[in-house]
Amino acid sequence: MDGSGKKMTLTGLTTLVAVNMMGSGIIMLPTSMAQLGAISLLSWAVTAVGSMAIAYCFAQCGIYCTRSGGMSAYTEEAHGKSAFFLCSYLYFLSLAIGNVAIAISAVGYLTPFIPWLGTGAMPLFIGSVVLIWLTTLANFGGPKVTGQIGSLTVWGVIIPVAGLSVIGWFWFDSSVFAAAWNPNGIATHEAITQSIPLTLWAFLGMESAAQNSDAVENPKRNVPLACLLGTLGAAVVYVLSTSVIMGIVPNAELANSSAPFAYVYAKMFNPVIGNIIMGLAVMACVGSLLGWQFTLAQTAKITADQRMFPRLYSRVTLIGAPIAGLVANAALQSAMAVSTISPNASEQFGKLVSLAAVTNIVPYITALSALLVIMQKAGVVGFPRYRNVIALLVAMVYSFYALYASGMEAVFGGMIVTAVGYLMFGYIADRLLEPQSPARAEGRP
Repeated sequence: MDGSGKKMTLTGLTTLVAVNMMGSGIIMLPTSMAQLGAISLLSWAVTAVGSMAIAYCFAQCGIYCTRSGGMSAYTEEAHGKSAFFLCSYLYFLSLAIGNVAIAISAVGYLTPFIPWLGTGAMPLFIGSVVLIWLTTLANFGGPKVTGQIGSLTVWGVIIPVAGLSVIGWFWFDSSVFAAAWNPNGIATHEAITQSIPLTLWAFLGMESAAQNSDAVENPKRNVPLACLLGTLGAAVVYVLSTSVIMGIVPNAELANSSAPFAYVYAKMFNPVIGNIIMGLAVMACVGSLLGWQFTLAQTAKITADQRMFPRLYSRVTLIGAPIAGLVANAALQSAMAVSTISPNASEQFGKLVSLAAVTNIVPYITALSALLVIMQKAGVVGFPRYRNVIALLVAMVYSFYALYASGMEAVFGGMIVTAVGYLMFGYIADRLLEPQSPARAEGRP
């Protein structure tokens, strides 16, 4: 008996991948995309293809490289120990920036319930920081509690968004959509480029798809398929929901909404339904933030266990809660929230999303490039190798384009934090050196 009867099927893993990706990434997107107009929807096609290629390549990395450490471990296979640190460090920063963006989304949806939050930059900042610390404290209960809450709250976004994809078409008005198509007269290629960081934001998390390979039937077949199908499923829901909302709510109203999905439901039905959707969205954002706070602490712990992050991140309680790391992360995110203060939730969200995309794309590139080395070590030849190389080229082209599309300001910020990372590695590198014999230390053979 191999216990395969208890393992996850292709359908189960595909659903898991789609649900994991659909967290809170979509919540503020219709407002951000409306700044450019419905023409920005074209970027979904580009991002869906690129994201499926990336997810597939990570699945292949996970199958042929079974070390723990995810993207950082894959990166080390090709680029060495310093690359493990740089990958972990940038991914850590990306998650921290993303958490601040999620907190801002949640405050946007809370504003109708607590109007004071929408009165300026300072209330928005205070609301975001309060949510960051509340979700940090909630994680003190350990991973089991975090997982249970997250698996429930994620449906607070999936139900309204997936529901809108189906029923919204009864309210869809083609003239409203046509008027929203390109209100600013932007060239098509420019609209796609400007939208890429936004659409990529909704797909972040696909790199975690391969982490469940041990619990899946026939992983060599099912993990890559689930990555592709799960990513495609999320893409379909994203495209349909953002398209239909732009054919119901006039573009000017959508561009200024702090809670787009609640707004469209209020327009379709009544304000009471809108408030229910708003409550579900807040629940989803808080639950998503809770889960990502734990993921952030775990990312830091894995790196600290390798002696590359401060030792405090390795400490956990008897129930597995990395309390010291959680508190340190909350302090870092609070500082990040200060640096992005602006009176507009959508403006803050857009800035953070671009920087989060850059600090995520660089680890994507370093980890993806390792697939060639991983396949060489695993002896992968023939058609599987050619197929993987083609997928890798698609993933790389998309990653380079996404990096370019993130804009000069975000890439400049990403370059600075990467340069700081190299300095930090230089400072800790001596911890990772092999102990030398006295003779070798003196330069004798």
